[in-house]
Amino acid sequence: MKVAVTSMGKDTDSEVSPVFARCPYFIFAEIENKKIKKTEAIKNESAKQIGGAGISAAQSVAEKKVNSVITGNIGPRASMVLDRFNIKVYRSSGTVKEALLKFIENKLENIQ
Repeated sequence: MKVAVTSMGKDTDSEVSPVFARCPYFIFAEIENKKIKKTEAIKNESAKQIGGAGISAAQSVAEKKVNSVITGNIGPRASMVLDRFNIKVYRSSGTVKEALLKFIENKLENIQ
């Protein structure tokens, strides 16, 4: 399973970004057998856009073939795009690693 987490920094010790579309980074994590196997941080190029950042960011995440997204909050346009790709969205705070562990334990609120 592949999960994208909005992040304030480049590693799993970074805080989960409170916003989806304009988060500084996305951290993509591969989860197997309830363990975090691999992570990759990618700068969110959509964050700099004047308009349409939510749609653009959601399309970028969907292209990475993720199953779920973890973020602080998400706007309606980004949510609509992710919904079209059957990508579930969950709310979390704290560090990226903490959010991923809560996700694995099924302790996050589904917000979509």
